[in-house]
Amino acid sequence: MERRLFLQSSAAVAVASALPWRAAAAQEGWRRYEVVTRVEIVKPEGVSRVWLPLPLVEDTSWQRNLGNQWTGNAPRTQVLDDGKYGAKMVYAEWTGGTPVLELTSRFTTRDRAVDLSRPQKDAETLSAEQRKFFTAPTELIPIDGIVRDTAEDVVKRVRGDVPRAHAIYEWIVDNTFRDPKVRGCGWGDIKSMLETRNFGGKCGDLNAMFVGLARAVGIPARDVYGLRVAPSVHGYRSLGVSTPNVSRAQHCRAEFYAQGHGWVPVDPADVRKVVLEEPPGQLAINDPKVVAARKRLFGSWEMNWLAYNRAHDIVLPNSGGGPKLAYLMYPNGETGGTRLDQLDPDAFKYTITARELKA
Repeated sequence: MERRLFLQSSAAVAVASALPWRAAAAQEGWRRYEVVTRVEIVKPEGVSRVWLPLPLVEDTSWQRNLGNQWTGNAPRTQVLDDGKYGAKMVYAEWTGGTPVLELTSRFTTRDRAVDLSRPQKDAETLSAEQRKFFTAPTELIPIDGIVRDTAEDVVKRVRGDVPRAHAIYEWIVDNTFRDPKVRGCGWGDIKSMLETRNFGGKCGDLNAMFVGLARAVGIPARDVYGLRVAPSVHGYRSLGVSTPNVSRAQHCRAEFYAQGHGWVPVDPADVRKVVLEEPPGQLAINDPKVVAARKRLFGSWEMNWLAYNRAHDIVLPNSGGGPKLAYLMYPNGETGGTRLDQLDPDAFKYTITARELKA
């Protein structure tokens, strides 16, 4: 049985041309991609369910949704959301057989940069309700206690949302490290990180730290969860993918809001990724490649990346059990009331492939 649906829907500091992060034609135009996620539950028991994240529904200045299509043998397949953040997902349910679902998402992106040297007349504004929403705590990102104390210490004597956000960004780059032993992208339990003084983690930890510290001092901030889909065109092997198989290429980023600029992209976690992984590895913090990435990633993103959603503390709709999710960035499934391991695509048996679509 087949189910198908199409859903329509200059950086803060200039980077010298001699540095590795170079300009590219992709910055000037849109690039089209296709991502295919295929899931199979090989040992189904009773009722089986699958949830696959969909790209952002709303179009932005840096990503546009070109539609989603799925095929498979599920008697029930539909688009649902998390109920709070509007994170969209394809939900499928089976009561027998070998569950199979394949989702194809098409979208277009272009590199994103915010000029922080002057206010923009057409910058997005936030309502009081939106400001409250994006400065609120989540279950893993509290904004009181040690989180607030740390944030206030970082930004003391600094005035203005952009300078304070920049101080938080710099503190994270200086004080954290990418820990390759952390599974997946990490879960972003920033209170535990601060209490234990263990500042190692991955993007889900380090960028959550940025969001939590920013929110703790009243700066609206949010995580954006997604997937790398192409190599970097800026000379960074560590900040892209080298094969069409992107099953383990999930990556989250962060944004903060500044009056007169709107939402500003940042990614301190990727600076620490460059330090650890950029060849030959274990680069010094003053290495030209690190310096260039550090400057560039406060105010811009390279869009060789698909954004899914900005959701936290997710209860999967119709789930028969299992804990809340810190985020929806991986395929999720369950069978016989048991949640499958989203971080183990071989055992869960899912593959995600990506390719650029040429005009």
